[in-house]
Amino acid sequence: MRTPLPAAFLRAPIAHRALHDRARGRIENSASAVRAARAAGYAIEIDLQLSADGVPMVFHDEDMARLTGQSGLLSARSAKELGQIKLLDGEDTIPTLAQVLTLVGGAVPLLIELKDQTMQMAPTDGRLEAATAAVLEAYSGPVALMSFNPHCLAHLARLAPHLARGITTSAYAEDWELPPETRDRLRDIPDYDRVEASFISHEASDLSRPRVAELKTQGAVLCWTIRSPSEEAAARKVAQNITFEGYAAAFP
Repeated sequence: MRTPLPAAFLRAPIAHRALHDRARGRIENSASAVRAARAAGYAIEIDLQLSADGVPMVFHDEDMARLTGQSGLLSARSAKELGQIKLLDGEDTIPTLAQVLTLVGGAVPLLIELKDQTMQMAPTDGRLEAATAAVLEAYSGPVALMSFNPHCLAHLARLAPHLARGITTSAYAEDWELPPETRDRLRDIPDYDRVEASFISHEASDLSRPRVAELKTQGAVLCWTIRSPSEEAAARKVAQNITFEGYAAAFP
């Protein structure tokens, strides 16, 4: 079942990892950044990783170092442990998806990216997908799910067919730590129909790709990550909405 992206996702710019501003103590994917985005009326994008005990945590990196100063993988810690670890330069700790849903409360759209748990875009074990679907069962606000890994989206098509699914997509340049054959395959976005996606969120610098124009006739095109009004103006010539950070994006 191909579930359309809710129209609300095209009305307000999407705050990348919520409305973060390190100088103000609002760290990416933190409760403070989520509250600020909601107060400003922006849609919110967040990232999910899975704790050792199977809880979806709102955190971007696999490794703890950049955001917490601690070593090791997030997936090696329990949700209780993670909930006690402060994010660097702020007062917040690492939130769970359930906690973020309570903070958002359906007031603004929530775009959830499930991070690739294999780090190779390989088939996943489905644990993060199942845990995410379970937490979202009681949530009634506008929500959409996306991932770079199409295998993740195939799980979500089975577990939560009523929720809009999208592929996070890229030009897959050589800086991606993936085999060339994997990058070449994903670059053409071949899994859109297989996973019954209804949108893509594409790398902004690659929006001129013909495949993007083709998919725009079938669903919505979002983009990542916009960091200035000039970048926004260029992206909106193709994309129907933007994911932004580092400035106050204008409402259409």
